[in-house]
Amino acid sequence: MAIFGTVIGRSQDLKPVAYNDGAQKLNGLVTKNTGKGLPGVLILPAWRGIDQEAKDAAIALEKEGYIAFIADIYGEGNIPADNASAGKIAGQYRQDYKAYQQRISLALEQLKKAGANTGKIAVIGYCFGGTGSLEAARADMPVRGVVSIHGGLGKDNSRPNGPLHTKILIENPAEDASVTPEIMTALIKEMNEGKADWQIITYAYCKHTFTNPSSPDYIALMARRAWGHTLMFLKEVLE
Repeated sequence: MAIFGTVIGRSQDLKPVAYNDGAQKLNGLVTKNTGKGLPGVLILPAWRGIDQEAKDAAIALEKEGYIAFIADIYGEGNIPADNASAGKIAGQYRQDYKAYQQRISLALEQLKKAGANTGKIAVIGYCFGGTGSLEAARADMPVRGVVSIHGGLGKDNSRPNGPLHTKILIENPAEDASVTPEIMTALIKEMNEGKADWQIITYAYCKHTFTNPSSPDYIALMARRAWGHTLMFLKEVLE
């Protein structure tokens, strides 16, 4: 799969799912093993929307025995064409975190409708989606664990820290310029004050998108390790 340097996740390996947030149409993707009561994993994609990395993760998770659903956060007609556009729309959802939480919650419902075991669900997210994983925890969504993979870890200082009942795994590249020591310190404080079961794994010499084979930041060895850590975490929280 892409995590190991070879792309395997194709559109035909996943089933499209249309759903809505009010008048806004959303277009997610789900693995083909629906309706079997298997543990479920919600995938929150990076800031460009549903991409190859998210598709590869879904296919890989299906092979591990999970139903995986890839969320559409932005909605039909709003998919950014470039990084500048992606930064703008992702920034809007970071600021309006309740709207982001709403889109995550709607995707979670679609995962349940696909037949996932409602008592055994986790969330993983890449980049902007890694921010979303933390928002799922902050919103106390009914999930057993969340994984933030090179996610944006900051939170507006005006937001109070609250209880964090779900388990949290953060996979952080050591040289991610967007994660300052101040942001990391604040996050650890938030998780401690929330009495969370948390862990942070830092990957040496890695820049932001180290798990994405299409990125110049990609480091295959560290990507393999990160995926192994993700699977270990999912096995623990969804067993």
